[in-house]
Amino acid sequence: MHVNGMTIRRFASPASAASALARHVARCLASNPNLVLGLPTGRTPVPFYAELAALHQSGHVDFSRATTFNLDEFAGVAPEHSGSYRAFMERHLFSHVNLSSKRIHFLSGVAPDASAECRRYERAIARSGGLDLMLLGLGANGHIGFNEPGQSLVAFTHKTKLTLATRQANAALFHRRVGDVPREALSMGMRTILRARRIILLATGSTKAPAVHRLVRGPITPKVPASFLQLHPAIEVWVDEAAGARLSASGD
Repeated sequence: MHVNGMTIRRFASPASAASALARHVARCLASNPNLVLGLPTGRTPVPFYAELAALHQSGHVDFSRATTFNLDEFAGVAPEHSGSYRAFMERHLFSHVNLSSKRIHFLSGVAPDASAECRRYERAIARSGGLDLMLLGLGANGHIGFNEPGQSLVAFTHKTKLTLATRQANAALFHRRVGDVPREALSMGMRTILRARRIILLATGSTKAPAVHRLVRGPITPKVPASFLQLHPAIEVWVDEAAGARLSASGD
């Protein structure tokens, strides 16, 4: 299905979507072992990472020459902190596959100069040759990475303030204490994301249905950062039935 230049793929369940995406990434790595991947965090990609790990353990995917860049990291949180996104990735993917530590790229939440750290990250992406495949999740409020809804967006990697809704969504990483979730983060900007050669966004669950609808059918607006993905020439939106429910209501 194609809507507003986007390819929409629908799956019966979150598990089937995760499995299909893992197999797809495995095929991409087989055809291009030097693949440069952009990776998300959050609850949605956890089953996908589990499937990727299983494929590696069964000998069906090789990360030895791949390079990764994660979307974002909490400000003020060290990589070894259990609530950091770096630790999240270690738990769910990095420790289970043969990805070289030298090829894992992450923003440092404890860099003394956040602006310089963001510029460093942009240079690192450029030196890698750019992102071949950007994998994305979707916030219920339409955010991508930590690009939050607002009157305007910052194009490139930057430090940003987090909304209460986003902090609540990440409370599980901080012993379910919202007050412990940092109020700021470092994130790739929408322009950085849109420079990827291909983008696949994975959204599952009924709570994501309104955001999926606004992403696919709504106007392009900084109030829904994900809507800017409509501008990308090679964007795919992968949803389960629950997340895609409002697309059906629109006659798709």
